Amino acid sequence: MRGATGVPPTICFLCTGNAARSVMARAMFADRAPDYRSVGAGTLVIEGLPMSSRTRNAMAGLGLADPDHRSSQFVTADVSADLIVAMEPSHVAWIRRHHGEAAARTATLPRLVRDLPSDGPLAERVASLGLAAVEVGSWEEVVDPASGEQTDFDACAVTLDGLVGRLVELLGPAC
Repeated sequence: MRGATGVPPTICFLCTGNAARSVMARAMFADRAPDYRSVGAGTLVIEGLPMSSRTRNAMAGLGLADPDHRSSQFVTADVSADLIVAMEPSHVAWIRRHHGEAAARTATLPRLVRDLPSDGPLAERVASLGLAAVEVGSWEEVVDPASGEQTDFDACAVTLDGLVGRLVELLGPAC
């Protein structure tokens, strides 16, 4: 675990386009867990785009901003993240297909909030979940607000706010 070497653990938030869910979740996490390194990425990204105005507005409604965000494709460098937090089952499947070496450190946000033990070193807690082989269920999806109205983005932000808050509690300090 990198946290033991003085380098903060890296948490990668993963969605499809790195334009809404992973952007909001990463900003929420960075705001609440500054002793971790947080990054965001997508499985099918047009590189370098800013977030949509609906994402920006949903974040602003929660007092958050990330004016420098630009969409980023999940790449080999992201594989080394200590934990990859996916927004839906298809993202877990994508990691398993394209970056199998990271499958044991990849789970959906709803699964982590439900199953992640709160005590012990992060690497051991994540390993205890057997994520590479776990069957991912449809209940694990954080609904994508893409193509929705502002109310859909706002609802997604509220959902993520609760889930990310719980994840921060479970992760505890990065030491």
